[in-house]
Amino acid sequence: MHILGRSLLKPLTTVNNKFWLSTGIVTLSAAYYIQNRSYSMSTTQFVAPQSPIQWNHTPETILSETTKLIEEAEALDNKIGSIAIEYATIDNVIKPYADLENKQSGLTNQLSFYQYVSADKALRDASNESDAKFRKYGIEAGLREDVYKVINKVYLDNKDNNSLDSETKRFIEKLNKQYERNGLSLPLETREKIKELKQELSTLSLKFSSNLSEETGFKLYTKDELENVPEDVIKQFEEVKEEDGSVKYKMTFKYPDLFPVLKYAKNEETRKSAFTADQNKCPENAELLIKAVKIRAELSQLLGYKNFSEYILEERMAKTPENVMNFLNDLKTKLKPLGEKEFEYLKSLKVEETGNSDTGYNIWDQRYYHTKMLENDYNVDDIKIAEYFPMKNTISKMLSIYETIFNLKFIEIAKDDKLYNTWHEDVKQFQVWKMDDTANPVFIGYLYFDLHPRTGKYGHAANFGLVPAYIDVTTGKKNYPSTSLVCNFTKDTNDKPSLLKHGEVVTFFHELGHGIHDLMGQTIYSRFHGTSVSWDFVEMPSQLLEYFCWDASMLTKLSSHYQTGETLPKELIDSLIASKNVNGAMFNLRQLHFGLFDMALHTSIDGNVNVDKLWNDMREEICLISNGGVDFKGYGSFGHLMGGYASGYYGYLWSNVFAADVFFSKFAKDPLNVNNGMDYRNKILARGGSRDEMDNLVDLLGRKPESTAFLTELGLSK
Repeated sequence: MHILGRSLLKPLTTVNNKFWLSTGIVTLSAAYYIQNRSYSMSTTQFVAPQSPIQWNHTPETILSETTKLIEEAEALDNKIGSIAIEYATIDNVIKPYADLENKQSGLTNQLSFYQYVSADKALRDASNESDAKFRKYGIEAGLREDVYKVINKVYLDNKDNNSLDSETKRFIEKLNKQYERNGLSLPLETREKIKELKQELSTLSLKFSSNLSEETGFKLYTKDELENVPEDVIKQFEEVKEEDGSVKYKMTFKYPDLFPVLKYAKNEETRKSAFTADQNKCPENAELLIKAVKIRAELSQLLGYKNFSEYILEERMAKTPENVMNFLNDLKTKLKPLGEKEFEYLKSLKVEETGNSDTGYNIWDQRYYHTKMLENDYNVDDIKIAEYFPMKNTISKMLSIYETIFNLKFIEIAKDDKLYNTWHEDVKQFQVWKMDDTANPVFIGYLYFDLHPRTGKYGHAANFGLVPAYIDVTTGKKNYPSTSLVCNFTKDTNDKPSLLKHGEVVTFFHELGHGIHDLMGQTIYSRFHGTSVSWDFVEMPSQLLEYFCWDASMLTKLSSHYQTGETLPKELIDSLIASKNVNGAMFNLRQLHFGLFDMALHTSIDGNVNVDKLWNDMREEICLISNGGVDFKGYGSFGHLMGGYASGYYGYLWSNVFAADVFFSKFAKDPLNVNNGMDYRNKILARGGSRDEMDNLVDLLGRKPESTAFLTELGLSK
């Protein structure tokens, strides 16, 4: 998942990784890049042209800097709004607007970011308050008719100006459209209602996110109830002594705790209680989503759209709800027969284990019997395979793959270096460099890895864009980006290093793909930087790189047993690759449940839907698995629906069509092909949102994208 950064003046989107050199001053030579990717040291020292972000805020400075940024933005709005329409030009309207948006975006993102990662609750609270203030002002600013009229005049004067550079022309078009979509052509009374609804949506979104971040729920289990759960996992659980002197183990709902219980606990009641408790955590969020759906429906009606989905998709690659529904329903029809076969086999495993032919197969059984199937039929033992992926070593090798493909170098800044500055002691900080056309190393930005769970931290895996790249409109100098991976992997223990399950390796590859996209941006304006693309395209670069985790040569390169250093044996690699699409139809039917549930909410005309019934009934009908007579409120922790993916979850499947096509066209035969990697880097990653995404794909592929590879991966024919 990617969390897009934003500035005060761009459209406010609701939310909306001991193995490198140990110094921030790097000694490099061109020989490293153009020969065999090993260091050939020279006397030249390369110093980053831009200092890293400083993480020294207090709750008070977060709020004072928030106020200052808003005042600066308001002053510019006032200045632009006061320009007589006949004198409005690119120089006195667009350039100042873009300049402030560029310069404010990094600090705005940083101040809002603390709420997801700070160990200090006071800082998290202040950051949440800061975010609320930015959103509030952004909504107000987006409804200023005086500013819109001036911008619209510049747009009309330049829409046929073929001498204007394409990115500036796109900036003006997008900016004008942004105001139009806010309802500036509507009566004042209607605009005031729109502002009220947007403010309420913003408040609901922040509260929803805060509830998830601050969630501290858990379940207690005896050792017997955790039968078959790996001992290394149980050792991570806090021991709680009961009044009778017995000991229970505390399973939180963080992924490193929850997933092993769902995958390995032999006791069905343990799996059921763990799944149910996790699905029903943050019960207050259920009502927040229900309110948001109704408000979105009302908002879209006021803006002249049939429903919220129509409003959202107007600016996406899919364009219309009909296109999305046709795509999703066609996939559902094609996947269902294969899913039914997969379901019957998994159910037979439960019958075999329990000896009960009448046993039901329920939603909390899925991870457990899927894991048993991998172990029994494919010799895929997650725990054994994880021994070959010690986290630090695996990440080192992972970065070397990215270095090769995209001609980059990651250099860790040691904690005792004066450049090291982060928000938490666990965080790793890197400089990232690339080669230019003359084989000289060029600094491209800073990368942060925040990898382990802690109280109050964002609980899933995501990339957060911190500072976008842009070209200063006054000086012509480049501002360099910063980006962060926020994940929740286990920490090293005294006995053993953190060992990544293969699925976690895939997750890391995915999120780092977002990070690389963020770092590679070569645009003039921050609003088009890196991952600032259509939300039904933003997952494509990360999904493309997931394929590398299923390639035999890449698995050999990535793996190293934590005790012996041996790479993953061929038989395990072959078994793992053979298992890639095992139960793939059921997995993708689960994705379709999320996507179709999202669309059902947001194609509703009035938002009056029975969300409980919709969530539970749709899961049984689409995923083919019984809820076991239990009503779940899993949508209350479905952060995507309140975090920018409303009427957008389909994008994971939609963008995978492009990812599959690009991988099998460009990388499948030779994943480390540098020429193809550079071509992809320059035509997709560097361009960000400065051009139409389809045009970039056609430029890369030499044709329009096709769905053949995507459907083949799902076990279907076109």
